[in-house]
Amino acid sequence: MKRLFIAIKIIPEGNTLEKYHELRQALNYNKIRWVEPDKLHVTIKFLGDTYEDRIPIVSSVIRSTIKASGSFNIELKNVGIFGSRYRPRVIWFGISDNEMLSTIANDLIINLDIEGFKNDRQNFVPHLTVGRIKHIEDKVLFNNEIKKFHDLFFQESFVERLILYESILTSKGPVYNEIESFNL
Repeated sequence: MKRLFIAIKIIPEGNTLEKYHELRQALNYNKIRWVEPDKLHVTIKFLGDTYEDRIPIVSSVIRSTIKASGSFNIELKNVGIFGSRYRPRVIWFGISDNEMLSTIANDLIINLDIEGFKNDRQNFVPHLTVGRIKHIEDKVLFNNEIKKFHDLFFQESFVERLILYESILTSKGPVYNEIESFNL
């Protein structure tokens, strides 16, 4: 079995890297497991533990779903959290509303569901996870720092492929192995 997910790789540039490092510095008094910039991605669909003989089915679904799609741009902007202000769990960089991205994600979720990869019933919320929160020392200070980054524009990124990744969990964080790439 392999732990799989489908994603768009994002290569952070100038302003994104600058704000990422500023955010880390501003929140360095907390216990947060930061995602390294070279591992940033937009998860389209998390498949979880998947038998290896099902990987060709996943690949076929991805290919057929995106065959009429072309490349497109996405805008990275703002910072937010998943969880509540009192119990934040994840820090993320947001993605502006994008019809092409939403269409691809929703079509993939539906088509994979038909093939037995069940929908987890969560709405697709495009984002880059930048940190997983373990413990916050001062929630008021934490929320004030997050607000400072809320309305920022980071960068525009050109999306030209989807990637099927294997995620291997280690004590030092996940390792992502590219299984297959699909051009848009």
